[in-house]
Amino acid sequence: MSNPTEMGIRIRDVRRERGWTQDQLALAVGVSRSAVAQWETGRAGQVTTNLTRIAEAMEVGVEYLMYGDDKRAPAEARMGDELALLRLYRECSGEDRQWLLRTARRLAAVSRREADDAEG
Repeated sequence: MSNPTEMGIRIRDVRRERGWTQDQLALAVGVSRSAVAQWETGRAGQVTTNLTRIAEAMEVGVEYLMYGDDKRAPAEARMGDELALLRLYRECSGEDRQWLLRTARRLAAVSRREADDAEG
């Protein structure tokens, strides 16, 4: 398993991607907001005992939260935009796919920094 800090970062990132507050995630999982804050800052608390519920609430795989890799993710694209992006990605050449991934990673990093600044 990855360390609690890495899991916490993934939990926080997914929560933010969903546009949820810590209170909303806490309600969905059935814990206190302070428990969510502890998970997100790497003070594991009861993260491992709640991992399945966290993953279900945020519609990601436990494997993703633990290791940053979720083999089920492509099969679970549910939103129209996600499916459209996946279809377009699959139509691209290998070189273009790499370019798309680099671009998406840069955009995600900018979004995370902006979210951090907003919470700041």
